[in-house]
Amino acid sequence: MGKKIGWETRAAAYRALIRGVSTVRVGSSLDVHRMTVGRWATLGGMKLLDGPYGGVPPMPMLRAVREAVPPPGASGPAGVLGAQGRSYRRLTLADRSFIQAARALPEPMGVRALARELGVHPSTVSREVRAHQVQHWGLAEYDAELAHYRALASRPRRRQAKLTDPRLRREVVSRLNLKYSPEQVAGELKLAFPDRAELHVSHETIYQALYVQGRGALRHELTVAKALRSGRTERIPASKLPKRSSRPWLDGARLSERPAEVADRAVPGHWEGDLVVGPGNSGIVTLVERRTRYALLGRLPGVRDSKTVTDVLAAMIAGLPAELAKTITWDQGTEMAAHAAFTIATGCPVFFCDPHSPWQRGTNENTNGLIRDFYPKGTDFNKITDAELADVQTLLNIRPRQTLHWRKPYDKLNELITGVALTT
Repeated sequence: MGKKIGWETRAAAYRALIRGVSTVRVGSSLDVHRMTVGRWATLGGMKLLDGPYGGVPPMPMLRAVREAVPPPGASGPAGVLGAQGRSYRRLTLADRSFIQAARALPEPMGVRALARELGVHPSTVSREVRAHQVQHWGLAEYDAELAHYRALASRPRRRQAKLTDPRLRREVVSRLNLKYSPEQVAGELKLAFPDRAELHVSHETIYQALYVQGRGALRHELTVAKALRSGRTERIPASKLPKRSSRPWLDGARLSERPAEVADRAVPGHWEGDLVVGPGNSGIVTLVERRTRYALLGRLPGVRDSKTVTDVLAAMIAGLPAELAKTITWDQGTEMAAHAAFTIATGCPVFFCDPHSPWQRGTNENTNGLIRDFYPKGTDFNKITDAELADVQTLLNIRPRQTLHWRKPYDKLNELITGVALTT
């Protein structure tokens, strides 16, 4: 069982994440693993961003929140953080900081006392604490910054404003009459009025006004015949047809064109391949023979372009008899775009799986999982020597396999090589 980390450490992690610090840096500064920081973020209701370092989406924590104006005739002195008698308002970061401090007193303030101080209904305070407290070692803890971040993150995004402001509308129409595109209009307005946010508009809002709002009412205010250079008055719907392939190297080499003998594993010499990658553009090429499960590993020299990958692949199979290098099945990664040159050089054709179908090369997927036992994700293969990689290849190939009735891939391949040698 790991060490019991205090709430203050976890709260400090939340505050650092809110300020834009990555999970890696937070973990390093607090002496905890970055995965622990990520788990805390998830438990705290924060959405982690994808990427090698991680983090959370930024929120305008200090932006002023417009509060509702007290209704006419409302009386009562304004408190430090709120005003008695006001209509509904959202809690601010200062409000939440007051709640946190009041709950931490030797004699914590009750919900009703807090509500009186803040000038809100007691149910507002009750809902706030219940919604944003987090469990830490069996205790319910409340942090003002985390609560405020979660509240901002949960608010629905405001819809884009329409072109209703007369001055903004005139500025947009005048530029469209000069045959500006909506993107050019939006861009120049920001340059022309850098300090006038009310005169800024997105190009999508202009498109909406031309195409949708009031059946394209903005077009009727223009003096030019065409609002857009394309001349369109309606948007063209996105095609429902599949996108045309942008990978011409797949033509003639898809899985459906692979020899039928590959499927049942009865005939040896058919391989599955892939890359196991790491940081710094590092990686290794992995090959596994479908019948014997024999694995070959080749380290990339810090480059993962197609020519480098196919050169390493060619060197890996160079010592095999032609009868044991009949085909290779790969996924659709660009690292095999130069497979035609590889086939000419080696006589071994390459075939490609269907998109998002890893089970079509399941033997290789399983082998890559075994390799990750030796080299976890994040391993820099530029720091792995060829000798170390050869040792891992040996360990994989002398491992008894249930699918081979507990025979070893090494022995099975040697039997095939011996058989080929005897027949030649």
